[in-house]
Amino acid sequence: MRCNNILEAVGHTPLVRLNRINQGLKPQIYVKAEFTNPGGSVKDRIGISMIDEAEKKGLLKPGGTIIEGTSGNTGMGLALVAAVRGYKCVFTTTDKQSKEKVDLLKALGAEVIVCPTAVEPDDPRSYYSVAKKLAR
Repeated sequence: MRCNNILEAVGHTPLVRLNRINQGLKPQIYVKAEFTNPGGSVKDRIGISMIDEAEKKGLLKPGGTIIEGTSGNTGMGLALVAAVRGYKCVFTTTDKQSKEKVDLLKALGAEVIVCPTAVEPDDPRSYYSVAKKLAR
């Protein structure tokens, strides 16, 4: 499959038959291997849908900024779309996020703000609260 950009590859994941589980069964069981999406998860599809919807509603305009509190996979999906469509990304995440995931988000052009984990969700330092504050 040839793609004009990375977003065209999202969702073209293989169906894989589960041979051991299928032994002796009439119906065959297949799984969709979403981990083969460019960002490594089903959240690539969600990233496209979220941005498509924001564009349709006029909430996200050319050159706009996407702000999201993320534990990683949704951020990756959003960052892929933003990189292709020319949006800026600011993600907040916790200090438990792997360095590799943070580095991947940064490689896609995102700014990543790391927040403490050991606080309540409504604490102004939590990654939820910081994202909400930035979005205002």
